Amino acid sequence: MADTLAPRAVIGVMTPAMNTVVQPELELLRPAGVTNQMQRFRLGGDAVSDDLPDETAKLMDCAPLAIAVGLTTDAGRGGPDKLAKRCADVSRQVGVPVLGASQANYEGLRALGAKRLGIVTPFNAEVDAVVKANTESAGFEVVAIKGTEAPSLPAICETPLDDIRAVFAVVAASECDVILQVGTALPVVAMIAELEAEHRKPIVACNAAVYWQTLRTVGITDPIHGYGRLLEAH
Repeated sequence: MADTLAPRAVIGVMTPAMNTVVQPELELLRPAGVTNQMQRFRLGGDAVSDDLPDETAKLMDCAPLAIAVGLTTDAGRGGPDKLAKRCADVSRQVGVPVLGASQANYEGLRALGAKRLGIVTPFNAEVDAVVKANTESAGFEVVAIKGTEAPSLPAICETPLDDIRAVFAVVAASECDVILQVGTALPVVAMIAELEAEHRKPIVACNAAVYWQTLRTVGITDPIHGYGRLLEAH
């Protein structure tokens, strides 16, 4: 029997405990007949999060069709692959797809035919160098990268919108064909349409990408208007 408020799908959403951005951003993107059900986990350990399997098992009590993990790990060496492996392991444990935001970014970029990227991050130049290396290892050319330089992980959630706009403007001025945004605590989703219109380049924002991939994985293909080309056209 279908869930009364979610006759099409219950989507599980997991995010680091300190992240206050993923939950409201994914609510903006929710199509009719779908609900998002949240669970939080703590970062740490050699496998991204020691408590991710236990927290995912708790989330399974509400019977989600798939789980979106609102986390990018591009800032760590080999991090995207580590997150992909962790998601795959947890998926085998719980029996539904578990999708991380780093790999979702790559899928979104491929859907848009991206080759030359500009990247927006919440990090400093030293960390940006790691993000660049990871993205190039995934097969993309990075022609520009710039961060908002948040002083800590919790502070990313507090980044002023004008600071985010300024970083996008710097990156968009390069010869990139698509702009990628990493760091799920950076509030970008509500600005995607505005920024695409201003800079005339498509944007893959990590929270939008992981939700897009999760919906498509469970067979929900509705165009989601007002949040950029990826969700409207793919």
